[in-house]
Amino acid sequence: MLIGEYEHSLDSKNRLILPSKLREDLGERFIITKGLDGCLFGFSIKEWSNFEAKLKTLPLTNKNARDFVRFFLSGAVECEADRQGRFLIPSNLKLYAALDKEVVLTGVGTRIELWDKNKWIAYTSEENISADQVAENMANLGVLGI
Repeated sequence: MLIGEYEHSLDSKNRLILPSKLREDLGERFIITKGLDGCLFGFSIKEWSNFEAKLKTLPLTNKNARDFVRFFLSGAVECEADRQGRFLIPSNLKLYAALDKEVVLTGVGTRIELWDKNKWIAYTSEENISADQVAENMANLGVLGI
């Protein structure tokens, strides 16, 4: 399972170190694509195949479904970590996620997310996300039985 939060810096060639803990579960080859909330998503090849299979079930006749599929597939790129654990972030994805020098990588179960550090700090601030409110919302959905 992909978990944890790691901070790394982009080098001058737009390469980022994939922490060894994440690399163990993600693999040496993986897919990076545009994510939600202004970040990038990273999937292992296996999880990407599962995600792609779900996308293929969406109706072609539904505009929202087409938009959703386009969003994820058009930006997707296969990446490979080098011997130092670095991988290249394509310019279009760097631009989409507004990645600057400092990047936060988070493991969120079946995928990783790549965030510009300042965006991550703003996103996780108490003004933006209240853990209590999130827990209450999840309890209302039956996710938390606390």
